[in-house]
Amino acid sequence: MNILQHAAIIMDGNGRWAERQGMPRWRGHEAGIAAVRRVTEGACRMGIPTLTLFAFSSENWKRPAKEVNMLFSLFRRYLVETRKELLDNGIRLSAIGRRDRLSAMVRGALEETEQLSCHGLRLHLRLAIDYGSRAEIIEAARRLAADAARGELRPDQIDEERVSAALQSGDVPDPDLIIRTAGERRLSNFLLWQAAYAEFHFSPKLWPDFEAADLEAALEDFHSRTRKFGAVACAIG
Repeated sequence: MNILQHAAIIMDGNGRWAERQGMPRWRGHEAGIAAVRRVTEGACRMGIPTLTLFAFSSENWKRPAKEVNMLFSLFRRYLVETRKELLDNGIRLSAIGRRDRLSAMVRGALEETEQLSCHGLRLHLRLAIDYGSRAEIIEAARRLAADAARGELRPDQIDEERVSAALQSGDVPDPDLIIRTAGERRLSNFLLWQAAYAEFHFSPKLWPDFEAADLEAALEDFHSRTRKFGAVACAIG
């Protein structure tokens, strides 16, 4: 059976869900947060060590300001209201992405939750906020170039391991499984380097309708795959 250390989800469809219900788009984001809680609880029960959720891309700033402001208001509320739940369940929360464009209140709530939950061992819940993979790779390249310019690193020493270490992932393993909801079939600038050998699972469900059972179905699909990592599968028997 395939071992799953890290699952990542591109949470798509909040706005479409709200529009189909005849509601304003922010209601879809509100329903999406409820889905985050359901799936986080499911990940704990299923023994997934690391779960990364694509919450807000660097391109999402192009959306109407009212929607963006409401989304971050909901995000701050989520951080505050679920803090005790995270701690009680041994869940560590952290975030990847830029922070300089977040409001002081949102950034403060995020950093406080990160600090309080840093010893959680049951699940590492990572939120990609104001995140774009191309920008992450560019920043990693700049750091490596600066090290080389200072004479701390030779160009021929730059390999996959050093590039991976320069990214925001830190000690988190690359995702084994990437799930995208709402029927879309693209990465949308999410974990481009880290997704090199990830398995993909596409769900037709809009994110607010996504349940723990859907996560379980994605895991069953993952475990049914033959992962070769560029090699030839070995015959059994």
